[in-house]
Amino acid sequence: MTDTSAAIDVLTIGEVLVDFISTEPADSLREASTFTRYLGGSPANIAVNVSRLGKNAAIISKTGIGAFGQYLKAELMYNGVNTDYLLMDHRVHTSIIFVSRTKGTPDFEPSRDGDHKFTPEEIPDEAIERAGVVHTSTWPLSREPSRSAVLKTFELARSLGKVVSFDPNYSPMVWPDYQEAQQVMRDVFQYTTLTKASLDDAHRFFGEGATPEEYIQRYHELGPKTVVFTMGKDGSMISDQGRLLGHLPARPIEVQDVTGAGDAFWSGFLVALLDGHSLETCLLFAREVVELKLKTVGTLPAAIDRAALYANLPPVESAFIRPSAG
Repeated sequence: MTDTSAAIDVLTIGEVLVDFISTEPADSLREASTFTRYLGGSPANIAVNVSRLGKNAAIISKTGIGAFGQYLKAELMYNGVNTDYLLMDHRVHTSIIFVSRTKGTPDFEPSRDGDHKFTPEEIPDEAIERAGVVHTSTWPLSREPSRSAVLKTFELARSLGKVVSFDPNYSPMVWPDYQEAQQVMRDVFQYTTLTKASLDDAHRFFGEGATPEEYIQRYHELGPKTVVFTMGKDGSMISDQGRLLGHLPARPIEVQDVTGAGDAFWSGFLVALLDGHSLETCLLFAREVVELKLKTVGTLPAAIDRAALYANLPPVESAFIRPSAG
């Protein structure tokens, strides 16, 4: 056990699972025949990335006790993630997911069990009290009892004045009941301080046809003070308290694997936020981190010099495209 009086910079809650990513590039799982095993799950990826960037991270999740669960715990510990709140339960199987390796949106097929079976009673208040940032995604919200556990966590985190982070990465494959997803996510947004939404997320949640600026405003109306909006090759935007701060273009790079890119991006943003930087600098740092991830199959590289990344950031005013007046 680690020192329970020590601070946790980022506490993630949700799935930790085994990603089987196709060894060869494949736009569809139908075209994939061989796979390589990786630690996966958005909250687990965030925790590992935060740790690799030099901050303290912990995860609340549930796995089985078999070989896959042992593998995941070992990987988390190897990467410096606090596993005090990782529940290993003999009554469940560890969740797995098959993913195609592609430069676009990957095809995936999950087999879920333990990841959604942690209960509100299994969430220790002291974990939330120790945290600076509490983060989740839609995956644990899509089923009970993890949904109720996340809602309890967010409600307490908000009451304690924590930064509450939510990735609204809704997918109908994971959560087929669209109306239920709409209501539950709106409930979660009420407790959310900041959110990172992609254009794909907005299309799936709100429907198509709006501009990025309109989607950003819709997210603000649901509750978050800060909205980061990513658009793939078209870069990202950031808005605070309903005011668009600017558009950061993406830079051309040779993409090896997009799996976990959004998690790498958001890890970078949260780390820079914890380091006390402006929102625009946080976005610049996030771009640096996601570029490292896109060049790598699997997780972020193990050795990352955070200070060097900061030193290489371009000036904010030259990097951002500011909104036109009026």
